[in-house]
Amino acid sequence: MEDLPFVDAHVHLWDLGRIRYPWLTPPFDNAGPNGSVEAIARTYLLDDYRAESARWAVAGMVHVEAGAAPEQALAETEWLADIGQTQGMPNGLVAFAALDDADVERLLAAHARHSTVKAIRHIVNWHADPRRTYTPRDATGDAAWQAGFALLGKYGLGFDCQAYPGQFPALARLFARHPEIPVVVNHAGMGVEDADEWRRGMTLLAALPHVSTKISGLGFCFRPWDRASVIARVRETIDIFGTARAMFASDFPTDRLFASFDKTLGTYAEAIHDLGGAEKHAVWGGNANRIYRLGLDL
Repeated sequence: MEDLPFVDAHVHLWDLGRIRYPWLTPPFDNAGPNGSVEAIARTYLLDDYRAESARWAVAGMVHVEAGAAPEQALAETEWLADIGQTQGMPNGLVAFAALDDADVERLLAAHARHSTVKAIRHIVNWHADPRRTYTPRDATGDAAWQAGFALLGKYGLGFDCQAYPGQFPALARLFARHPEIPVVVNHAGMGVEDADEWRRGMTLLAALPHVSTKISGLGFCFRPWDRASVIARVRETIDIFGTARAMFASDFPTDRLFASFDKTLGTYAEAIHDLGGAEKHAVWGGNANRIYRLGLDL
């Protein structure tokens, strides 16, 4: 698998001297859903990623907004677009916009002026358990949030969906009303608790042909990293979405909180060892290239 072209569908870069990232700023503690992030709270650039991924044939990458201060969202896009032009990667960008912001259309238009911006992510994980939730309330049912979501199609942008399975039934109804907006479910649906609820929610989303998923972030679900559990979740995710709408991603450096790059991708590769050659090529790189419209020659 190390020689198979890998398109990493979810990577973060950050320069802490250039852009402010509140979640990477001290003080650190274990109270939030990520636990302490102190171990990754240092500048991480493309050369750092290339060093960690050296064993693997990385052919391209999608950068996903990395939690910068909201007022610096466009600055993050501009910085990454320049890196892509001068250093060859990232090849696609998922930018940040708060979809319930009254002025969101102005930011969407500014992001869309960069051809490498393919989608928007607004993290909406809400959970009744304060140790799990990323947001104080579930905004996805609000008229303002749904109106912001609907604008994505106007600018030719997709949506990276980072939410919890309990939110999937309502989100599936919203996504069904907007087949013009491609949706990619982040981190295999973040099924951190009830496997049955995760399975039901993912099945609802997978019933929509314009919804895909990327497999990453499984350390959030199985902490400490549990090889057998990760393999089982990978295989079930692919069973639900099929080999044409699933893709792999490292989520580095965030996922280094749970396992090394080689251990992470090695486990994923083990999980798909029995797929056919064309299916492996699809989930390892081809689907990300197609769904994010990267235009890479794989």
